[in-house]
Amino acid sequence: MHLLSRPLSPQGRGGRWSLSQLSLGGRQDTPWTGRQMHAIQVDSVQRWMEDLRHMTEVECMCVLQSKPIGVDEDSPGELIVSGAGATGDHVTRDNLQTLLKRALVVSTELGKMFQRLERGRWQRVHGTAVRANCHVRSLVHEYSAARGTPAHMQKYETALLEKCMELTVITERCLHTDDEYFLKSMKEAIHEILTDVSDSFSQMIDMALANEIQILIKQVEESDDVFIIENAISNLLSLTQDGPQLCSIIAKEGAVVALLKICRQDCFSSLYAHALRTVASICCVEEGITQLEKVDGVLCLADILTDEACAEAARAEAAAVVAQITSPHHTSTQHLASFLESMQDIVTALIKLCESASCGEVFLLASAALANITFFDSMACEILLQLNAVHILLQACRDRQRVDTPYSKDQVVTILANLSVLEQSASEVLQENGMLLLLLGEKPSSSNPSEGAACERVQQKAAVTLARLSRDPDVAQAAIQLQAVPRLIELCRSPAERNNSDSVLVACLAALRRLAAGCPDSIAPSDHQQLIKPRLVDSFLLCSNMEESFV
Repeated sequence: MHLLSRPLSPQGRGGRWSLSQLSLGGRQDTPWTGRQMHAIQVDSVQRWMEDLRHMTEVECMCVLQSKPIGVDEDSPGELIVSGAGATGDHVTRDNLQTLLKRALVVSTELGKMFQRLERGRWQRVHGTAVRANCHVRSLVHEYSAARGTPAHMQKYETALLEKCMELTVITERCLHTDDEYFLKSMKEAIHEILTDVSDSFSQMIDMALANEIQILIKQVEESDDVFIIENAISNLLSLTQDGPQLCSIIAKEGAVVALLKICRQDCFSSLYAHALRTVASICCVEEGITQLEKVDGVLCLADILTDEACAEAARAEAAAVVAQITSPHHTSTQHLASFLESMQDIVTALIKLCESASCGEVFLLASAALANITFFDSMACEILLQLNAVHILLQACRDRQRVDTPYSKDQVVTILANLSVLEQSASEVLQENGMLLLLLGEKPSSSNPSEGAACERVQQKAAVTLARLSRDPDVAQAAIQLQAVPRLIELCRSPAERNNSDSVLVACLAALRRLAAGCPDSIAPSDHQQLIKPRLVDSFLLCSNMEESFV
């Protein structure tokens, strides 16, 4: 109930207003003084007006701040999560956005309270407790009015509201004493209650979000309207961008199962790309991959990738899912068992997609999937060599339409580095007339830090690949003839050329030493003295401490 709708009848002795009775969010910000004690004796309305200058009704302020200025009067305010004439999709989206925004507000207040409690700033602790209490109650009441609280959530809401009120009461007691022993004991009690409030609030928000997510998933599963399904998928995709915690909730509620069901129906072929992009986002967490495995999702991905009648966008998003589930960052590899069964089909389809890609994004997704696959099974490398992958990938690097960023080149050189462990890869690289060395010369086209980091990875992996392939004397001789040595020396001696990267320096030193072992005359005496003859660590220290000369 907002301040202006509360009954204005005198309360307490002498018909005076009490701050705690007047407002849930009201509090007194300064210690009692003689002047304030005198003010208690004056008319209650005057006292109330004086108090208003020192208090803020959080609920009213939130509502006022949410009112739009200069827009259509029929537009719902930020905190209005339901209304006549609103579609179910709009209501769900608004509920989700409101939950996330208000949850962030409450979490911020609780975080501030932990900090202020540690510093012993009792007035601020109490003020923060009051604000958090108001925000929590407002959120609970609004959500309950919009959706109706499910039975399994009611006990959590009740417990949370009781804890918030307890927190407000106990922090208020600390305002009226200077007893250090009492405050120390209360500090421990408040910390425990605050921890309970944080845990209870997180559980309640998770359940509320799960409830909203279930509504979206139900729309995906039960609706025959493509527009409704597309909007539901868009909302799920938007939620996945808010972090892994939400992705876990979405996965546990069965979104992956529902989305893959869409991808198995020809009548929804226009939604494949959208659904698969959402699946890829959800599979950033283990729960998503587990759900995909349970419904033979890998087989579904293989079917889409190998179906050339399927739109390129859908096949590209299927490649994105493959890249996600094969990422080396995942700790669990149980899902790879079923993946191996479809390895041949998937790898073949991905290299074909790299060859026929109409734009850089499609190539990037397909090559990223191949790069990840080559990390966990040597069979994938053998399949790629049989499919003439070295030629396809290096030729793509000449095509600015397909390979237009260092990120794509990073994927290409990763694949080459993993293929280079196989002896037969040397002859494949020899046929490409030094394309590998072009990757060694990669430089960022802008000052973007992420692009610079990608260029570093390209240089490092190109040097590693060259070092591995130079086991073959023919490759070593070809690299020397194509001026690989001057470029490697430049990367070693010029920190700016390698963006001050130590990993690039180590890789280049290793490649130089491999070439020098087979062709000692290819290295000048001064370079040999500094870069080849010392121990690797000594050469590294020498080069890493070099400063460019501008003379």
